[in-house]
Order: sequence, then C-alpha cells, then structure tokens
Amino acid sequence: MNSSTSSSEPAAPWARFLARLLAFAAAPLVFTYAFIALVDPWGMLPLSPPLPRETVTTNQRFAYPMLARDPRFDSVVIGTSTSRLLRPDLLGEVFGGRFANLSINAGTAWEQMRMLELFARDRAEVRHVLVGLDVVWCESGPLRRLTPRPFPEWMYGRNLWRGYAEILNPFAAEEAGKQALAMLGFGRSRYGRDGYADFLPNDASYDAARAAANLVRSPPTPAPEGTPAFDFPQHALLAERLASLPRDTAVLLFLVPYHQSHLPAPGSMDALHWAACRRSLEAVARGRPGAVLADFMIPSPITREATHYWDHQHYRVGIADRLARRLGEAAAGRASEDAVLIVPPERH
Repeated sequence: MNSSTSSSEPAAPWARFLARLLAFAAAPLVFTYAFIALVDPWGMLPLSPPLPRETVTTNQRFAYPMLARDPRFDSVVIGTSTSRLLRPDLLGEVFGGRFANLSINAGTAWEQMRMLELFARDRAEVRHVLVGLDVVWCESGPLRRLTPRPFPEWMYGRNLWRGYAEILNPFAAEEAGKQALAMLGFGRSRYGRDGYADFLPNDASYDAARAAANLVRSPPTPAPEGTPAFDFPQHALLAERLASLPRDTAVLLFLVPYHQSHLPAPGSMDALHWAACRRSLEAVARGRPGAVLADFMIPSPITREATHYWDHQHYRVGIADRLARRLGEAAAGRASEDAVLIVPPERH
C-alpha cells in the first residue's frame, strides 16, 4: 500500500503539468483557427457570417470564387490577363446584364473553365458569357491543368465543408489578417468587388519608345513540308462547358488583339498552328447554338499601332474600352475594322 501510494503520487502533478502545458500550447492554435474561420478571408465557408469582405488575395484562384458565387452578377468575362482590362460597368452598358470580370492571370484553359463552371453552378440566370481566347487556348499536347500558382480545389467543389480542414495554415492566417484590416478600413482590396482592377502602370507614365522596344517580332520558324497535325484538348473542355450553360445564355468567344508583332508570319509554323486552332475553335462555336466567335487577333487599326500597347499582349486602358464596344458590335453581328466574325450570330 505504501509502496503503491508513493509511486502514484508523483505522477499526478506531472499529469496535471502536462495537461496544462498542452492546453497552453493549443490555445493560440485554437484562437488562430477560430479567427480564420470567423473572418473567412475568401468568403467560402458554409457557416461564414455575412461580413463585407474584400478581394484581398493576389492569387485570383483564391480571390474570385467568392465573386463567382455572388448572386449580384448574371454575366461574366473569363480569360487571362489579356481580358482583365474589360470593365464590367462598361460591358453592362454595352450588353446589358451585371458583369463580373473573373479573368485569371496566366490562367490555364482548365482553370478558366473551372471558374466558369463555378459561376454558372446553381445560378438562376446566366445572361452573357464572354471568353477571351489567347495563346493558352492554342496550346498543343497534353492538357495543362495547373501552374506553379496554388489552386484551391476545395473552393470549386460542391462540398464547401471541406474548407474547415483546409484553413489552418500560415497562408490562410495571413489572408485572414489582411481581410480583417480591409473590413475595418485599414487594408486594401486587390481587386474591385466585380473582379476588375487596372493592373498596368499608371497610363500617365506611358513611354512610347520603351513600349516600342518590347514590340519586336521574333524570327519565324519555317513551316515543314506536308501538313502537321495539331491537337487542342482544351477545346473539348470548352465545348463541354458551353453545352452545360443554359440554352438562353448568350455566348461570345473572342480571340484577343495581340499587337501585330506577335501575330504569326505568313507561311510559318506558327501560322499553321494558329490556323488549325481557329478551325477547331470555329467547330466549338458552331456546336453551341447561338454562340459567336470574333477574331481580334488580326492586322487592324488596333493591332498595327504600337502606342496602343505596353507589350505585345497587353493593350492600354483606352483600347480595352474600345474592345468592349467592338465586342458588343460583334455580338450583334455588326462588322468592324477591328475584327473578323468567324462565327456570326444566328439570324432569326
């Protein structure tokens, strides 16, 4: 009895000490988790309180799902940075509808279609879908899904409860801190509440000579003999996503206006590649009733002028507004000097 008591008595204080130590260590972790879950920096958790959240995360793959699910919008722009300067408010004037611009920097075709899928899911009305097509839509070979930028798969699925298992990490804690500061008026939003942001330098600082130095044509690769075969697996993905949209959704696909220095030289391998890509995109557009395919990636008053561009892919803000109006003309079947209608709207 004495022996047993003497051996167990020292254990009790150590057990209490260990329990207190674990509780002390766990308290900051519990507090951090509760803070992240309450602030919900990306507005995607099922029990998220209705707070006025901003888009605080630079990576749009995290920032935009909240906007894609926002019932304020019934129309959307999907693309990469070559479509990001299209202003939702101007598109609303041109097309009607309430637009969000959910174009993703360096977004793959797969990522863009995941964003479109999320936007269209469970939405009562999808009035307009505009998809800006650039080089990622003409990549050949195996379908490229992701980039080095993280992609939060849980935000795009149907089971958002999974998010509670995904948020306990330093990145989520940092973004929750940014979101809390933004909601209190001490931080800043990365993008507007419609997804739009002018990501270019201030236009007042535009240097025409410096821009022109970026617009040098690369030597063309000669086309081989015979007709090379190209495959575009992302086009099947585009066709599938367009087919899933409501029948009355107006779809406008458009090849973006690269500067002419970036257009393929006639007779080159690139010219054959892009011609094959256009034919494949035309087939996709014709497979979706009512879809329009407009080509702005041509020699035109927009693309010939060096002072319209910062580099061979990114045009200036004024050109973005001109493009928005030209897109409206293309959707209505009106020809313009800036575009070719590969697939015009159906006439009823």
